[in-house]
Amino acid sequence: MSDALTQLRAELARVADLAIAARVLEWDQLVMMPRGGAGTRAEGLATLDRLAHELFVRDQIGELLDRLDPEVADLDPDSDDACLVAVTRRDWEKARRVPAELRGELTKLASEGMEAWAEARANDDYASFRPWLDRTLELKHRYVACFPPADDPYDLLLDDFEPGMRTEEVRRVFGRLEPALRELVAAAGDEEPEPFVAGPYPREVQHELSVEVVRAFGAGEDSFRLDPTVHPFCLSFGSQDIRLTTRYAEDDLHASSLFSTMHEAGHGLYEHGGDPALDRTPLATGCSSALHESQSRLWENVVGRSLPFWRWLYPRFRDAFGDALADVPLERFHRAINRPRPSFIRVDADETTYGLHIILRFSLEQELLFGGLSTADLPEAWNARMEELVGVRPPNDRLGCLQDVHWSGACSATSRPTSSETSSRRRSGSASRTTSPTPTNRSSKGRSARSTSGCASTSTATAASSRPR
Repeated sequence: MSDALTQLRAELARVADLAIAARVLEWDQLVMMPRGGAGTRAEGLATLDRLAHELFVRDQIGELLDRLDPEVADLDPDSDDACLVAVTRRDWEKARRVPAELRGELTKLASEGMEAWAEARANDDYASFRPWLDRTLELKHRYVACFPPADDPYDLLLDDFEPGMRTEEVRRVFGRLEPALRELVAAAGDEEPEPFVAGPYPREVQHELSVEVVRAFGAGEDSFRLDPTVHPFCLSFGSQDIRLTTRYAEDDLHASSLFSTMHEAGHGLYEHGGDPALDRTPLATGCSSALHESQSRLWENVVGRSLPFWRWLYPRFRDAFGDALADVPLERFHRAINRPRPSFIRVDADETTYGLHIILRFSLEQELLFGGLSTADLPEAWNARMEELVGVRPPNDRLGCLQDVHWSGACSATSRPTSSETSSRRRSGSASRTTSPTPTNRSSKGRSARSTSGCASTSTATAASSRPR
């Protein structure tokens, strides 16, 4: 390793340490912190993010990159060293355009907005959350103004989650998916849900089984933990320290913790699969949000809703929830957890309607940012579009536009799950022909989270650190 590369890794490690400290505070806020600490926590997070940003955008980083360009020119472009230089160069050039004060404002708003959203959701009070959404849109416009004009202004925001992706590409994919998904939903009919879907599913037993399943997936207790939260997410402090969260519903099998936990475990296993030697570098996390989401959707759906998986788990699951499932055969249970059903809540949706939920958010987010949709009109626009796409109209905002955390301080985070679903299906195709999708057939840990997809980018100092559903 050359002196310049050693120096670069040392400088990037200092930046990463500040980002990791911020993630610890973020995890604590979402899992442990009393509500009274929200104001101080937002200020602390903003300070850490601003300091990390200032440390990252220094001229010294650029000078090291300039020295390293000739050294890595002859390397395999997918080698760790070449990727490190390429990703750092891209992130550094992008971050240099954003003032540190704006970076801090965005982080502070995200922290404060999270608390405002959680309270508004609990009270079904969109009016109280609307000022935070207005402020988010204002700061996002200031962020977009930091960059040269793009073909579509939304490209500049989408690039933070999907490097190189263009809004028109997503529109084209969604334009093909929407009519096909709507046709499938319509063909499913209005079949009544199975009575056992309503439980009861005691919370304590849900938690025990959720831990058992993710341990079987490979989320060992030395590197993973599981905690409750309002909106499930996964957060990584390094390849060996992964925090999963979930939520519980005792009266709805679809909203129980099991599928949510499998989803977050997929995120966590992807982070855990990286080479520990890449910790404290920009290569220590997934190379794109869609690829990340493809892993969570793979474990949740391709594995977690498969018949071979439930042949393995169902005897234990039925015994644990005997009051609800004592007389329910496996095939009937398996059909119930896979049946298409229009639903208000995205994270509890079946695989067919889930994509329509994402298409709704993708279109509304662009209208809010650049299409003239007022935040005052968002609830009605949401409800009307839900009725058009999914066939159901939310009776309140808690089941409508307040259900997701993503707009509490971030935009352009909503389009990734559907493209990731197709990605997870492609990746599962060849494997399913040779292996049974049960925990005993999981693949071994990979060398690098970026090794299969080249040098995509996630900003060292400013990337979204948690992976909410």
